[in-house]
Amino acid sequence: HVQLVESGGGSVQTGGSLKLSCRASGPAYSEYCMGWFRQVPGEEREGVAAIDSDGIINYADSVKGRFTISQDDAKNAINLQMNSLTPEDTAMNYCAAGELTSWRCEFDRAEYRNWGQGTQVTVS
Repeated sequence: HVQLVESGGGSVQTGGSLKLSCRASGPAYSEYCMGWFRQVPGEEREGVAAIDSDGIINYADSVKGRFTISQDDAKNAINLQMNSLTPEDTAMNYCAAGELTSWRCEFDRAEYRNWGQGTQVTVS
């Protein structure tokens, strides 16, 4: 059972930056996707960025050019550097992990078996 622990998040003013981190523990997938989703109350959880075991990255259009996802050399942790934040980025952010089933990670929530507890990002 993979466990995901998020850190980072918080409150920032428009135009500011925040960094989220997620560390995984437990059995590893041989080929995996790890990524970030976010959710605003009353709306569906949406994919933000994901990276697979080969380092292939996928970003949601809304964050391209502003957010950068990376993984550490041990490949058991990912980071999300978020720049140029706007109030539209305010959301609960969730780390997710699952088995890679395509040529890159997509944002189908059903493909991510493991989820963190979430960390809040608030932009004012």
